[in-house]
Amino acid sequence: MITRLSLWFWDLMRLVGRNWITALGGALATVSALLIIAFLILGLLGFYDTPYIGIMAFLVLPGVFVLGLLLIPVGVYWERRRARQSGDPRNPASREVYPRIDFNRASVRRTAGIVSVLTVVNLLLISLTTYKGVTYMDSVEFCGLVCHSVMEPEYTAYKDSPHSRVKCVECHIGPGAPWFVRSKLSGVGQVFATALNTYSRPIPTPVENLRPSRDTCEQCHWPEKFTGDRVKVITRFAEDEANTPLKTVLLMHIGGGAAGQGGIHSWHIDPNKQTIYIAADAQRQIIPWVQVREANGRVTEFLARDAPLTPDQLARAERRVMDCMDCHNRPTHIFRLPDRAMDEALALGRIDRTLPYIKKLGVEVLRAAAEVQSDAPEEIARRVRSFYGEKYPELFRSRREAIEAAIRELQAIYRRNVFPSMRVTWGTYPDHLGHTTFPGCFRCHDEQHVSADGRTISQSCDLCHTLLAIEEPNPPILQQLNIR
Repeated sequence: MITRLSLWFWDLMRLVGRNWITALGGALATVSALLIIAFLILGLLGFYDTPYIGIMAFLVLPGVFVLGLLLIPVGVYWERRRARQSGDPRNPASREVYPRIDFNRASVRRTAGIVSVLTVVNLLLISLTTYKGVTYMDSVEFCGLVCHSVMEPEYTAYKDSPHSRVKCVECHIGPGAPWFVRSKLSGVGQVFATALNTYSRPIPTPVENLRPSRDTCEQCHWPEKFTGDRVKVITRFAEDEANTPLKTVLLMHIGGGAAGQGGIHSWHIDPNKQTIYIAADAQRQIIPWVQVREANGRVTEFLARDAPLTPDQLARAERRVMDCMDCHNRPTHIFRLPDRAMDEALALGRIDRTLPYIKKLGVEVLRAAAEVQSDAPEEIARRVRSFYGEKYPELFRSRREAIEAAIRELQAIYRRNVFPSMRVTWGTYPDHLGHTTFPGCFRCHDEQHVSADGRTISQSCDLCHTLLAIEEPNPPILQQLNIR
C-alpha cells in the first residue's frame, strides 16, 4: 500500500515538477487551495470578523488558484516546444507532435487517475469559491465596510435607517442577471477610483442610471395598495427653557391604486399618466420643465417663469420619467439636520428633555462642532458642560448623569451625520420628501410652472394633506382621536 502511494506521489511530483513553470503553478494552486479551505473553516468557526478576509478568501485567492492551474499545462507545452526546437534525439518529445498516451503503462494510468481526481477537486473548489465570491459581493459587509473611508457615511446612515435589514443589492441592483452584471462592471471603475484615491468627496448624488423603482422598491412596496388617508403626528420641541413639545397633526392624502381616488400617489403613479421632467442641476433641485402625458394622447407642458435654461438648452437636456426616487430620494441613507436630530432624540427619550434649554443648546453645539471637525466630540462635551456649569451650577452638580448622557447622544448624532474626511456635513445631501427643509415638493409645486393655456402646477396644501393642528402643545384633535 505504501509503495503504491509513493508511486502516485512521485507521478504527481513528475507532473508538476517538470520545469519551473509547472512547479510554480503547482505551488500557487496548492498553497491558495489550502488557504481558501483554512479561511472557510475559520469563518465557519467564527474566528475572524473583518471584510478583508472575505476579499482574500473569495476574490483574491481563487484568482491565484486558477492562475496556478493554468500555469501547469502552459509549463508542459513550453517544455515540449523547447524539446522539439532543440532536436535532441534522446528526448521522445523532440520526435512527436503530440504526447503519447498509452494506458498499458502503469505510470500513464496513475497520471490519468491523478489528473481526474484533481480535476474533480478543482472544479468543486472553483464552484464553491465562485458561489461564495458572488454572495460575498452581494453582502452588506462588502458594500459598506470594504471601502470603509468611501462608504462610511452611507453605511452609517444605512445602519440607522428603516431599511437596515434590507441588503444593499436588493435596492441598488434588484433581481435578474443583466443588472447584476451591469452593476459589477460599473463597480470596476469605482474600485480603481478607490485604489488611486480619485473618488469624489462627498459621493455625488443622485446615483446615475439607477434602476427604476418598479424593479426594486416595488418588490416589497405596492403603490396600487396605497389608498385612503392617514393621520401623521409630527413632534417638535421649542427652543425655550422647558423644551416645550409641539405637535403638528396632518391628515395625509396618501392616495394610490388605479381608481383615481385622489391623493399623492394617485397622481404621481397613475398608470394613465406619465410625468417627465428636466433638471437644471446635478442634484435635481431645480426643475424648470415638466411634461404630463395622458393615456388619451393629451400632452401638457409646464415651463417655469424664471427657467434658468434657454429653449435650445431645454431641447438638448436629458428628459427623465418621474420615479419614486424623485421624491423618496433618501429612503435609507438619511442624514438629519441638527434641529430634526434633536427632536428625534428628545421624542425617543435619548436626551432628558427636563434639562433646561437642551434643545436650543444641542442645535447650537452640533452646528458649531461641524466647524471644528478635528476634535468635534470633545468640543461638544466642553460646550455642554460649560453651559450648565455657568448657567445652572446646582443642576450641573445634581443632574450630572443626565447631562453626560445628553453629551453622549449629541456626540452620536454628530458621528451619524458629519464625516469630515468625506466632506459630508449638515445639509450636504438634500431630502426631497416634504418641503420644510429643502425645496422638495416645491421644485414643481410652486405656482410658477405655467402651461400654454395658463394653468399652473398647484401649491395648494390640500393636494397632499389637510392641516389639523400646527405646532400646538396639546392639539384638541389628538384628544378627540385618543392619540397620545
